[in-house]
Amino acid sequence: MSDQTAPTGPDQFSGATADNAMRNADRATDGPMLAADGRTLKSSLNRALRRSKLRALMLIAPLLIFVLLTFIAPIADMLFRSVENQIVSDTLPRTVAALSDWDEDGEILPDDAVFRELYRDIFVAKERKLHTRLGSRLNYELTGVSSLFRKSGRKVEDMGEVYQDQFEDLDAFWKEGENWNALMGDADWLAAQNAWDPASGDRQPAFKVSGDAASLLPQTAEMFALYADFVQNEDEDNLAKEDPWALVYSALHDDLTGGADVASYSGPGAAELQAAAAAAPGFDTVTFRDAFEDIDKDWGSLDVWQTLKVYSPNFTSGYFLNSIDMQKTVDGPEMRPESQQLYLKLFLRTLFMSLVITGSCILLGYPVGYILANLPAKTANLLMILVLLPFWTSLLVRTSAWKVMLQQQGVVNDTLVWLGVVADDGRLALINNQTGTIIAMTHILLPFMILPLYSVMKTIPPSYTRAAKSLGATNWTAFWRVYFPQSVPGIGAGSILVFILSIGYYITPEIVGGTTGTFISNRIAYHISSSLNWGLAAALGAILLAVVLGLYWAYDRIVGIDNVKLGG
Repeated sequence: MSDQTAPTGPDQFSGATADNAMRNADRATDGPMLAADGRTLKSSLNRALRRSKLRALMLIAPLLIFVLLTFIAPIADMLFRSVENQIVSDTLPRTVAALSDWDEDGEILPDDAVFRELYRDIFVAKERKLHTRLGSRLNYELTGVSSLFRKSGRKVEDMGEVYQDQFEDLDAFWKEGENWNALMGDADWLAAQNAWDPASGDRQPAFKVSGDAASLLPQTAEMFALYADFVQNEDEDNLAKEDPWALVYSALHDDLTGGADVASYSGPGAAELQAAAAAAPGFDTVTFRDAFEDIDKDWGSLDVWQTLKVYSPNFTSGYFLNSIDMQKTVDGPEMRPESQQLYLKLFLRTLFMSLVITGSCILLGYPVGYILANLPAKTANLLMILVLLPFWTSLLVRTSAWKVMLQQQGVVNDTLVWLGVVADDGRLALINNQTGTIIAMTHILLPFMILPLYSVMKTIPPSYTRAAKSLGATNWTAFWRVYFPQSVPGIGAGSILVFILSIGYYITPEIVGGTTGTFISNRIAYHISSSLNWGLAAALGAILLAVVLGLYWAYDRIVGIDNVKLGG
């Protein structure tokens, strides 16, 4: 201690000590501590951690991609389909734009300009075979619209032919596709088109409208560009060998009578165009509103136009409103007439019957699980084979077997009559109703209740109940106060399995449920496979998913999902 001075701080001496040597070494270091590779220790550690996380991610990447593709992506697609409504605006873009200024709350139909845009849209949609799809979509909202669009698609060309015939009678120039190409096409494109050899296998030069045509005849240029795109890309025909649509002739008449200054035009077909401009005001014309009402009087109905206006946005809440027996109107959401209300009843029936089936499985499965858990292992394994045996039989076969057994002349009723429980003329109605669905689904889902119960009960030591009895508890008290609480996690696990499976079943209710024993899932399957109303099916599925998640959340809040065990 002779070479040490008095302390200069807590546990610090100014003399030579081991601690002071370490402090002096730290002061002598000019930077942070380095690793063996020359990097700072902190950056080297972070790099090692990143590599470790990346390796772990690579290990789970296949599973993650599989889940994204088979689970997350379909759910996302379902949610999108439940609100997607782009078919109206994509098929009738000009009509939707023209309807933006129309008062759908009034009692006046749209003016003839809107009907003219409707004619153009339906003409193009008919050529592309999209008008029937649009009719089917709107038919979900207003019955009869599907046939309306089919009929209009067959007859819409007659309107344009009124103008086409007059132009062709005026001059044979308007009959030839080459003349139209020279009039409407860009000079560079026209040169490439004329040089193109169809036998070469090369792709036809894509049509490009000339600047003169676009400024002089804007409507004609727009319609001809649509026609050219269709011929070249969808029909894959030679544009020079095809005659324009009748739609192009009606657009030409609109341009020529709308003040087009053709006198200053000196390009290809100038003389014919000037002659047509002089004759066009004297042509017979079409009043598009009258023409559409001649096709079908429903075009004079406000309901049709209000439906078009209401469902013109790209996204809609209509599917979700229909899913809860409401409808989207010009005045906002409204409840459907009571005679048309279906889905709320189906949702309530599905929840009620799923709960009944879950309760039935608990009542039947608990004693079986208890017996299996307390029998000797050899006997329990033998009986477990009988529990698992239904899994080796087709679900369709099992369901069909119940249909045979439960009918009025089936095995169950025959047995009850033989036992004298019911009279021969008073056989029970056990099929094509809720009773048949509950019986069949309880049998099918019972193993999903027994297995979790058995796995949990197997872990409960028998010494607990023996100790309770030795302390004076009766058999019932020992079971209820000691054994049963320890088996509750198995009941919870089995209940979740059975309830979630039952709420989404549709094969069994379809076969044995009739009209009163079907679930909401049967309606979803109908809209997917039969009516093809995928938007409504997606909305129903989204609501069902939300209900299940909500019940799962409530169960977690009340019971606690951590208390659910499958054994161990």
